[in-house]
Amino acid sequence: MTMNKLKKIKKEAENEAYLYFHENIRPLPKTKEGQWDFKTGEFINNDVDAFRHTYVSGVFTQLFNEAAANILGQLKELEGDIKRNQPPEQKNMDLWNNQVGRKYGSLSVTRKELARLIQEALKKGELIISVDQEKDSRQYQEDDYSGVIDYDKPIIVVEENETGRNEWFLDLAKGRLLSRDQFVREIESGNYPGYLVADINNISTPMSKPDGVSANNLG
Repeated sequence: MTMNKLKKIKKEAENEAYLYFHENIRPLPKTKEGQWDFKTGEFINNDVDAFRHTYVSGVFTQLFNEAAANILGQLKELEGDIKRNQPPEQKNMDLWNNQVGRKYGSLSVTRKELARLIQEALKKGELIISVDQEKDSRQYQEDDYSGVIDYDKPIIVVEENETGRNEWFLDLAKGRLLSRDQFVREIESGNYPGYLVADINNISTPMSKPDGVSANNLG
């Protein structure tokens, strides 16, 4: 995820997850400055890591929807594959917990409720908390969101600027992140027939073609 807003949301949600875990499950190590001490190794490939992934995925589900949260999680794992040559068992653990997060994100309204549900799921063993597949051999199975994606209008807005203009978009069907300029060019090239480009204050702005379905409108 390269856009500032998504990175900010993720960072905020991660800190919320650590704080909840610290206050409600067990204390987490901190530096002398009071920051989380990631150098201890207490935040990776364990229950803390699992709780964080699940919570962040749940937050994205609450903000957007399950299909969007799935793609955002997949993109993050792809980044791990490319940059860190991520081990398959680690990716499996992350994707599994992301899936649990989408489940509870769709069942909750507030982040407080989400954290509580995930804590209960952790107690019940729903989360994968180890990359050792001899301890936990469960394998992630991809959800099928094809039935909830409108392939004529697969775009959702994921970032606005300070004036409310839509600036970044996510294609749920293709898993692509598009800037406003990129989306405008794609529409003008005929690649997104469900959308049009309007001139608003001398700025080319993507718009959804009216179809009477409010869910298809760009925010």
